[in-house]
Amino acid sequence: MDAVGYQSLTNMISHIIFIMITWRLLQSINLDGLIKKGKVFEARLLLIFLTITIGTAVSNFFLDYLQWSKNLQFLL
Repeated sequence: MDAVGYQSLTNMISHIIFIMITWRLLQSINLDGLIKKGKVFEARLLLIFLTITIGTAVSNFFLDYLQWSKNLQFLL
């Protein structure tokens, strides 16, 4: 049961880290030309959703790759 707890903790930390990295990266993009006047709230909400989506996808890839590398020992 300890392994499940450690894996859950690793997954949570990974998701948070990659979401934070994605947020910083998306902040560096100038999206002002794509935002309609008076739609600042909607644009920020979209940016938050994009951040969560991209960060989670990258984190899932990283975690899958980590799991696959651990499973290679069962190949032989």
